[in-house]
Amino acid sequence: MVENSSLLAEQRRALILDEVRRRGGVRVNELTRKLNVSDMTVRRDLDALARQGMLEKVHGGAVPVLEASTHEPGFEAKSALELNAKEQIAEAAARLVAPGSAVALSGGTTTFALAHHLVRIEGLTVVTNSVRVADVFEHAARQGAAASPAATVVLTGGVRTPSDALVGPIADRAIRSLHFDLLFLGCHGISLEAGLSTPNLAEAETNRSFVAAARRVVAVADHTKWGTVGLSTFAALAEVDTLVTDGGLPTEIRSAVAEQVREVVIAG
Repeated sequence: MVENSSLLAEQRRALILDEVRRRGGVRVNELTRKLNVSDMTVRRDLDALARQGMLEKVHGGAVPVLEASTHEPGFEAKSALELNAKEQIAEAAARLVAPGSAVALSGGTTTFALAHHLVRIEGLTVVTNSVRVADVFEHAARQGAAASPAATVVLTGGVRTPSDALVGPIADRAIRSLHFDLLFLGCHGISLEAGLSTPNLAEAETNRSFVAAARRVVAVADHTKWGTVGLSTFAALAEVDTLVTDGGLPTEIRSAVAEQVREVVIAG
């Protein structure tokens, strides 16, 4: 077999994952025909996706991983997934930020990636409930890498979640007393029916406080979040002004999202 060399491994695996989630399972021989690659290449891709926890291998193929809606992965587990997509999303999202803005960032690995780009924008006031995001700005200031030493970073108080976000009544009260030009929201899952959701009830309430305090809401989510539904919804798609995602999101889903979200930005 002459393999299709036009697809990068990451693109190929994104297509495999989409196929598994859309159909509820797929066989190796179907993937070899669809992608025009060898049986060995498909099995390597399935091994890689299984190691990342994105699917479950079964005899002759793969099926989706069925997680409880209350399962909440830790920050380290999530940070190793879809690195290129998150970086592309972060670059595109940073272009939405004007110098001197008041910007809020929720917890999450994609907002963490975004923070590394925002340190180069002058005069920002950044409010976050993410310990990891606050650390990015603190480290940049110490190293002299921040665009403006006068930039203000406010870390809310609260109870720490497995994803290193601070949530609860203290965080909620702090956020509700403020007003943001722009809010960047990460999420555990996103769907047409459930909108943006998380398995953590307290984090959902804190994210609702963020949404209520923002003039413009930007969701940052790679394509693998699509179709995942956590225990609690914190924003309907109609409440999102802009969705920044990656090219792995299927065209038909983009069209459906565009009917509810004012703007869809495909990064990369």
